[in-house]
Amino acid sequence: MFGAVLAASDGADAKAQAGALDAVARDFSPRIEASGVNEVTLDLHGLERLIGDPPVIAAELRRTAAERGLRVRVAIAGTRTAARLLVHAHPGLTVVEPGDERQAVAPLPILLMAVVAVEVRAGAPGGGADPDDLLRTLRRWGIRTLGDLASLPEDEVAARLGQTGARWQRLARGEDPRPLVPAVPEERFEQALDLEWPIEGLEPLSFVLGRLVEPLSAHLERRDRGAAVLHVRLHLVTREMHERSLQLPAPMRDARTLRTLLLLDLESHPPSAAIDRVVVAVDPTPARVVQFSLLARPLPSPEQLSTLMARLSALMGEGRCGSPAEVDSWRPGAFAMKPFAPREAAAPPRGERLASGRPGAPAAVVALRRFRAPLPVRVRVEGGRPSRLAVDRRGVNGGRVRASAGPWRTAGAWWDSGLWNRDEWDVTLEGGETYRLFHERETGRWFLDGVVD
Repeated sequence: MFGAVLAASDGADAKAQAGALDAVARDFSPRIEASGVNEVTLDLHGLERLIGDPPVIAAELRRTAAERGLRVRVAIAGTRTAARLLVHAHPGLTVVEPGDERQAVAPLPILLMAVVAVEVRAGAPGGGADPDDLLRTLRRWGIRTLGDLASLPEDEVAARLGQTGARWQRLARGEDPRPLVPAVPEERFEQALDLEWPIEGLEPLSFVLGRLVEPLSAHLERRDRGAAVLHVRLHLVTREMHERSLQLPAPMRDARTLRTLLLLDLESHPPSAAIDRVVVAVDPTPARVVQFSLLARPLPSPEQLSTLMARLSALMGEGRCGSPAEVDSWRPGAFAMKPFAPREAAAPPRGERLASGRPGAPAAVVALRRFRAPLPVRVRVEGGRPSRLAVDRRGVNGGRVRASAGPWRTAGAWWDSGLWNRDEWDVTLEGGETYRLFHERETGRWFLDGVVD
């Protein structure tokens, strides 16, 4: 059994009217569907035992709406389509017994098909025929009521009007084209607390954040959701608002982790005055499903990584922690910093082997391990080529150069403070070490840029 509730157009704010109508409907049934700005369909199954017969339910619906300042029409029928057609045709209360829908809607004018035509057109391939064109065709045939359309032969209607005409005929009999699709109420994952006395400092704020984050975490747990973005709004005594948003690397809902991340961020970006109201909100997302491998070591959890990265960022500063990324530049050693987000290593293709013959091991490559920052060295030059170098850094050997390659001259960024102009050399010492050297042409100084592993 369904009940369609329609709010009369009394000139009130449409958005407020729709919200009030939605609230009235949810007082009676959790399964409701909004069919327009001022129309709501309810599933009334089971209300007979709580309220009474359908006329009593209809009267109670109208009385509740009147208490909230709404003038509504109410129609109750065994199908959604019949209830919607009847509520547009008759003011007041209309109740139809289940099974009598076709007879109840038969006298209604064919123009009422426009009420449900949008739903039919949306379900038709390619959008279906235009309702106005279809109505004009039916009127030229002499069809004036829904009963006239319902009584036509089905095959003849489908042959002349296509699938859209066949759907219209079923609607004219009061049949539903689809089941009711309940609207899911919008949930707000937000907690707020008004403080009796303003607070300053992170220590008292940590207790307040704990009181707000714990129920928020429990709400996420009940809904099987995780926090994708964490928001905190601090209302200051100066009438200003201090807002921060944290983009989390993975959905999480651990209360201690969320509170720690907020505190570490606020430690780096403290408010400018005392706080008298705190609001914490999250943007929810489906919780992650973790499947560990029996063959590989599991990575640290996102909660542990997020807390570690937040502590490092608070210690070192924003933009100084993360993973290096390549940039489109000729500058030696140029890189950018991106958020640290490790991924599971992909398994090697089956049967792949190394030169050593061990399956699954990575292939051996030659890599240059750069020093941060480059090490100053003393270089003796003979015949325009480095012949000996001396290094003061412990663990880095110097000595006579056995072989050298270069120079490779690079220069750029002469238009700003990042100017570089240098000659690079690859040298191998008599002890077997291979280094990358560079000579700054502007200053004449030599540096050890890295070691070849």
